[in-house]
Amino acid sequence: MNQDTISLIQQKFPQFEPALLQEVIQAGVIKHLEPEDEALRTGQFLTSNVLVLDGLVKVYREDEEGDEFLMYYLESGSACALSMMCTARNEQSQVMAKAVTPSAVLMIPAHVSELWLAKYPSWHTFIIASYRARFDELLQTLDSIVFKGLDERLVFYLKRHQKVMGKEVRLSHQQISEELNTSREVISRLLKKLEQTGAVVLHRNFIEIINLNLF
Repeated sequence: MNQDTISLIQQKFPQFEPALLQEVIQAGVIKHLEPEDEALRTGQFLTSNVLVLDGLVKVYREDEEGDEFLMYYLESGSACALSMMCTARNEQSQVMAKAVTPSAVLMIPAHVSELWLAKYPSWHTFIIASYRARFDELLQTLDSIVFKGLDERLVFYLKRHQKVMGKEVRLSHQQISEELNTSREVISRLLKKLEQTGAVVLHRNFIEIINLNLF
């Protein structure tokens, strides 16, 4: 592991004790992902916990027809709580995960991370915080589906992406329609309405967020 990677680990996980950081550096294996590369797949038995060092990874479920249900995103400095549950129970993954942007993930062997729970308070706190963060995101997703119309769901979706991508959301209308389980034509029409209100500007390869707080 080179010095740049070591510095990145120290930067993204400053809450870890120095001794824990040293063990993370020694035990972790770096995996580089290009957009659309899989980090997890349904049915896979997991032997490592996944921590995101850089980039953006989305976690989702896929039905038999290939339709996706977005669950949450993993940003740099975060961990996949569902993968942790599967490794702890030696169960198959029930979700998919793939990179949205060029990403680097740190794979921590399950047997090592289990020892850290008793050894390092900061690791225990990090695991609990990861579970809580993912649970809160799932609740927000469910609320948007159950209680909101498609136009409100689209705004919620864009706000979520703005949080992790910034003002330039680089997703196609087709990608958005697949994740919201509707047609590309419907998404294009709703985005055009948002543009007319001044909330967004539609560009050829991205959506520029201007002000979604109007909604």
